[in-house]
Amino acid sequence: MSKVRILYVEDEPSLSRIVSETLEGSGFEVNHTEDGINSIDICIRFNPDICILDVMLPGMDGYSLAKKLRMLMPDVPIIFLTAKIQTSDVTKGFESGGNDYIKKPFSMEELIARINNLLELTNNRRKTAKREILIGSYRFLPNRFELWKDGDLRKLSARESALLEMLYQSRNSTLYRKDILLKLWGDDSIFNSRNLDVYITHLRKYLAKDNSIQIITVKGIGYLFVCE
Repeated sequence: MSKVRILYVEDEPSLSRIVSETLEGSGFEVNHTEDGINSIDICIRFNPDICILDVMLPGMDGYSLAKKLRMLMPDVPIIFLTAKIQTSDVTKGFESGGNDYIKKPFSMEELIARINNLLELTNNRRKTAKREILIGSYRFLPNRFELWKDGDLRKLSARESALLEMLYQSRNSTLYRKDILLKLWGDDSIFNSRNLDVYITHLRKYLAKDNSIQIITVKGIGYLFVCE
């Protein structure tokens, strides 16, 4: 069985050494580079299964790099590692093509759990790529991360797609916030809760063209997804 290939872009020597050695010791194949510009050529040759990017990089920041990598690899998960934790930073990460966001300092156990979680989400969707769900006037293809309306395509991230499917499956009944966090992130920390808020905002925006669809916040509990 071939190893999972990880492209790891980080310019901090001590951290990159620890992360690379630990991931390799856990059975992953790691290709590490220190700057964003060189990583694009490496990505083409290496063909990674998942990318881990620092945000503050020489030559090209992680957000700009993610946009370029996303054009090369539409379905490959991208994880950001950063000390920036403001909601605007998290939003920028997702808008640039990221699938997950981990705050420094972090534990290797958490990073490996996030890697495996994203790989599982991605692989499960590839197995049944053409499954389609009708949500109001939208066509949702969860395994292809696609949301269609009137011929217009909205590409979703892997976690946006997983969240929308989870909301739809619990439609017209309250979905607990903690259940979402545990299933999609693996823990219900405040940082991940902030990430969930960003995702909910994105989905509301994506579905705004159909007034029959609502994502209602049930304060202190979770969300109610309403659709015809």
